[in-house]
Amino acid sequence: MYAELHALSNFSFLKSASFPEELVEQAAKLGYRAIAITDECSVAGVVRAHEAARKHHIPLIIGATLTCTDGLTLIALARSRHGYGQLCRSITRARRAADKGTFSLERTWLDGTLDDCCLIWLSKDCRDEADGRWLRERFSGRLWIGVELHHDGHDREHLHRAQTLSSTLNLPITACGGVLMHARERKSLLDVLTAIRLRMPVSECGYALEPNRDRHLHGVKVLAARYPGEWLAESVRIAEQCRFSLDEIKYQFPAELVPEGHTAATWLRKLSYEGAHERWPEEIPEHVQTLLEHELTLIAELRYEHFFLTVHDLVRFAKARAILCQGRGSAANSVVCYCLGITIVDPSRQSVLFERFVSKERHEPPDIDVDFEHERREEVMQYLYRQYGRHRAGLAATVITYRLRSALRDVGKALGFDLLQIERLLGALARRETEDPQELPRWLAEVGFDASNPLIERLMQLVAEIVGFPRHLSQHVGGFVIAADRLDELVPIENASMQDRTVIQWDKDDLESLGLLKVDVLALGMLSAIRKTLDLHNGATGGSLTMGTIPTEDPATYEMFCRADTVGVFQIESRAQMSMLPRLKPREFYDLVVEIGLVRPGPIVGDMVHPYLRRRMELEPITYPSEAVRRVLQRTLGIPIWQEQAMELAVVAAGFTLGEADALRRAMAAWRRHGNLDAFHEKLLRGLRERGYSELFADQLWRQLQGFSAYGFPESHAASFAAIAYASGWLKCHSPAAFAGGLINSQPMGFYTPSHIVRDAREHGVEVRAIDVTQSEWDCTLEVDASERSPALRLGLRLVKGLSEAAVDALLNARRARPFADTADLVRRSLLSRRDLELLAGANALSTLAGNRHHAAWALAGVDTELALLAQASPKEATPLLRAPSEGQNILADFRSTGLSLRRHPLALLRDRLIRRGIQSASEVLKSHNGADVRFVGLVTLRQSPSTAKHTTFMTVEDETGIVQVIVWNHVAQDYRAAFLGSSLLEVRGKFQHESGVKHLIALALFDHTRWLGVLKVPSRDFH
Repeated sequence: MYAELHALSNFSFLKSASFPEELVEQAAKLGYRAIAITDECSVAGVVRAHEAARKHHIPLIIGATLTCTDGLTLIALARSRHGYGQLCRSITRARRAADKGTFSLERTWLDGTLDDCCLIWLSKDCRDEADGRWLRERFSGRLWIGVELHHDGHDREHLHRAQTLSSTLNLPITACGGVLMHARERKSLLDVLTAIRLRMPVSECGYALEPNRDRHLHGVKVLAARYPGEWLAESVRIAEQCRFSLDEIKYQFPAELVPEGHTAATWLRKLSYEGAHERWPEEIPEHVQTLLEHELTLIAELRYEHFFLTVHDLVRFAKARAILCQGRGSAANSVVCYCLGITIVDPSRQSVLFERFVSKERHEPPDIDVDFEHERREEVMQYLYRQYGRHRAGLAATVITYRLRSALRDVGKALGFDLLQIERLLGALARRETEDPQELPRWLAEVGFDASNPLIERLMQLVAEIVGFPRHLSQHVGGFVIAADRLDELVPIENASMQDRTVIQWDKDDLESLGLLKVDVLALGMLSAIRKTLDLHNGATGGSLTMGTIPTEDPATYEMFCRADTVGVFQIESRAQMSMLPRLKPREFYDLVVEIGLVRPGPIVGDMVHPYLRRRMELEPITYPSEAVRRVLQRTLGIPIWQEQAMELAVVAAGFTLGEADALRRAMAAWRRHGNLDAFHEKLLRGLRERGYSELFADQLWRQLQGFSAYGFPESHAASFAAIAYASGWLKCHSPAAFAGGLINSQPMGFYTPSHIVRDAREHGVEVRAIDVTQSEWDCTLEVDASERSPALRLGLRLVKGLSEAAVDALLNARRARPFADTADLVRRSLLSRRDLELLAGANALSTLAGNRHHAAWALAGVDTELALLAQASPKEATPLLRAPSEGQNILADFRSTGLSLRRHPLALLRDRLIRRGIQSASEVLKSHNGADVRFVGLVTLRQSPSTAKHTTFMTVEDETGIVQVIVWNHVAQDYRAAFLGSSLLEVRGKFQHESGVKHLIALALFDHTRWLGVLKVPSRDFH
């Protein structure tokens, strides 16, 4: 008879060598009566333990190890729901009193807390009698002395001390394990984790390492030989007092958003119909009203009104402050959310069923994420904290785990490898298609390590063990948990690394397991760009266009998409998307939804892309193996593109229950953890065979499901993203100057640099005007001339490298008082530093006042900013006879100071040299026939190597005549590694490919000609 009351999991980061699930499973195998997971001032691992305990039918005790600042150490075990709440609040107080990842617990804070917890005192020496008396005065009747015997040479001492204290203080004794691993085989890993935590090699850790392998879960017979039987029995009596289960946690939605005189249902109905009348001012269409009633009825039955009201409140707050936002998710794309203003996606434009993720059978919180402008999301987050208080609201956690690279680095350091060897170890992982530790021997051999060396063998074994281990808690990208009462009685709250942020100790999977509400408050750069674009557009036109009033189904916009003219357009600006657009040829909204969902790792890995395109292009027939499958796949031409379709197929074709389909969805959502799907393989194949489906269809469906586990996209999210993509595309098509300005004003974001954005705008007929201290603002602006039909784009001072916004504010304040008369006037009234003035001169921003760069530098040299006595003096000086900068010098200075130039392209200056070498221009390359041999030289502005492209890299290379898209296979990149990685001016020799409107240059050889640019530095955006 034994219950383990003191076991740390690997959520006591770097202090335990076993997962909570492993500890629970092993305790069940050993016949324990119960097991307590008692991580250090944390319950971060208990939800995983709870699920394992249900699976293995063993009682789980929720607890924590609490160490006070004076060294007093207690194990606190929750006896009831009330006791669990007390424990969470105590952990919260200790965590909030310290920096992220640490805690500080004062002994006095224990007074009046933990009244409904069992406490086990771990005494350290005989002088602890005073501590025992202090504890007994406060916790008598639920206080025990814990004894842990580990064959470390001190067992007799521990026994004597415990018995003496028990006799003196009249306190009972219980046996504890002080467990740090589920099995003794993890000792080597435990040593490595200790070394990583102490930041020193294992060989230097000395007494910080455990002296033996004893701190694991022992068999009951071993424990009976080690501890008195009464102490073992006492552990079971304690466990029997601790009846609390996480199943008792009942989540309640915040209720204060419902005004007096209304219920949540009547208030949601009122707001929904008010929004419906705004959407359809003349009359709500009958089919819309039917859908609205259906959804409101279902929401009421499931009692989710408060969830929708909470999301609506966030959106209302954002709109009141002109913060652009857009909801997405299955429930977001509903008539209710459309009427509440949560989304701009009209549900009649796509076919997502509301029940797909909000159903009576599933009974779990609906799925709504809300994207806000990335520059202003913090305002919304702080509103949540103010509205509900930090004791009721907090960010969900994200568990940062060891990946192969970080594991190899940290384990290598712990085993004593030097920095040079570690760099070589990490080099073995460069450009690999998988992170499978089983491949390490081959990879390490390729970079010169002997895989049979005992130290290398130990390294590989430990790396394989540590991959997937929790490293630390981070904050979720925006998932907020909000409670009706105290959140810190549901789960502890601790400080995040960012100021004014707090985070709970559970991640999104834990929350989903327990049915806790999470509202995702996410940041999206494109929303910032769209809002700024709309501001520029409306300012220039005098209009009042909003994202919701952009005309729908505009033929010119779709025609632009079909040409892949999508630089800067949300979601469809990548090379893969640009290659897809001329083939898919989107002509309506749902085509755009498919376009966005199709170019994802899931469909690509699952081999769904080409079959869909062939069917769309009528190159192969559209077939369905059954009527049930046809109903699921008809809208995507018989090819499963969406996660929702995969779930539906599992139900209608393989006989899955809704609960099993939900488990399948969770497995598919576990990006990069493909093994999660294996448990469904046999059931899926058996279900398909029983219903008469062919082996070919079964194998194909399974392959597609495996693809979804590599990140498939839900249809509901694709629809919301398509709405943003369409809005950004319409603005690019019909207001290109404003669109370019909005993109630049929102940098850094997206694939393209300001230089590329400016080039694209000019190619679309936009006049771009230079930075000018007499005209430019901080942001890019539009200038409307009466004689011009289209506005011009004036570049903003934000583009001047190194120039602070505060300096620009001072400059603009001085300019608003009165225009600058000359450079001296600007210097004296703006009070800018000498450095800021030189940055402006270097950017040629003083040309209106001082002439060319050389004259501007001369003018600045003649002004003394320090002599207030001469502040009003304007001495007349003759204009110096300075030689004007050459064109090359100006281009060089432009790129150095702003990253772009409005003058001729740098390649124009090299054209004669290139012609002599027989090198073609971009315009000549793009006119070549399919399969032509090509030599091309251009500036590299973008490198992209998607995870699904098997280390193929897509490069954007440009000259003065155009842009060429280059495909570099992995073997070419390796053969020409230096040029591939480091060249700014790249020569590509290869084959031109032109198919279905898509033009590429397939690289066969690469050469670096960066030296021809002199000291010119051209920025490139590289994505891997």
